Amino acid sequence: MKRQAWTTTLAAYAFLAPALVLMGLFTFYPVLYGAYLGFTEYTAANLGSGAPPRWVGGQNFALVLRDPLFQTGIVNSLKYLLVVPVLQIASLAVAVLVNRKLPFIALFRAGYYIPVITSISLAAVMWEWVFQKDGLLNWSLRLVGFFNQGGQFNWLLNEHTALWAIMLVTFWRGFGYYMVLYLAGLQAIPGELEEAATLDGASPWQRFWRITVPLMRPTLLLCSLLSTIAAIRVLEEILVFTGGTGGPLNSTYTALLYVYNKSLGLDFNYGVASAAGLLIALVGFGLSYLNFRITREDRGER
Repeated sequence: MKRQAWTTTLAAYAFLAPALVLMGLFTFYPVLYGAYLGFTEYTAANLGSGAPPRWVGGQNFALVLRDPLFQTGIVNSLKYLLVVPVLQIASLAVAVLVNRKLPFIALFRAGYYIPVITSISLAAVMWEWVFQKDGLLNWSLRLVGFFNQGGQFNWLLNEHTALWAIMLVTFWRGFGYYMVLYLAGLQAIPGELEEAATLDGASPWQRFWRITVPLMRPTLLLCSLLSTIAAIRVLEEILVFTGGTGGPLNSTYTALLYVYNKSLGLDFNYGVASAAGLLIALVGFGLSYLNFRITREDRGER
C-alpha cells in the first residue's frame, strides 16, 4: 500500500516536472535575478563590456526613494487605484442586469466584451479623438450646458485632467472583462436559493445583499485583487497616450513608467530599475494582503 502511494506521488511529480522546469527557467529565475540586480550597479555599459554586476547593497533603493520622479510616480499610481471600486461596482451591476434570459441578451454581453479584445493602439486613436479640444467629450459636455465653446480644452494635454482621462480608458477596457467574471460567478449560484427567498417574501435588494453578495465573495476578492494589481502596474495606456513621457508636467508619470524609463529608456540602469521594481512589488504585496485581510475579517463577522 505504501509502495503504491510512493508510485502515485512519483508519477504526479513526473507529470509536473516539465511545467515546473519551464516555470523555473522563464519565471522564477528572471524574478530572482532581477531582485538580485536591485542590490547591484549594473548598466548598459556593464552589459556591453561583459562586466558582472557590482554589489552596492541598498544604495539603489536609497537613490530611488529620494528621486522626486519616483515619488510622483508612486503618488500617481496610488491615485490610479481610484478606478478600482468604480470599475468593480459597475461591472457587478451590469453583470446582474445581463444575467437574465431575455431576447438578444447574448448580443449585449458580446458588446460589453468588445473593448477587452480591442488593441490598445486602436483604442488610443479612438480615445484621442474623444478627448481632443473639438472631440466627442467636449461636444457632449457643451450639449448638456457644462461649459461653453470657449471653455473647451484637450483633456490629454491638461495636467489636471490627463490622468483621469487615461483612467477612463482603463475603465472602458476592463469593464467587459470583469463583467464576464462576475457573470460566471452569478451563474454558479443555485437558483433554488433565490426562489426560496422569493417565496419567503424577500425583496430584490434583500436577495442581492443577503444571497448574491455573500456567495459572490470569492469572485469579488479575485476581481478586486486583479484590478488593484493592474492599476498599480499601469503602463500600457501611459505609453500610448503620452509616448512614455508621463506628461503633461509629469501628471501621468506612474511608478512602472519610472522602471521602464530607467531600464529601457535613456538611462539603461538596470540596477536602479530593479530596485524600483522591487519597491513597487512591495506596494502590490501590501495591497494584496489588505484585500485578503478585509475578506477574512468579513468571514469572521459572518
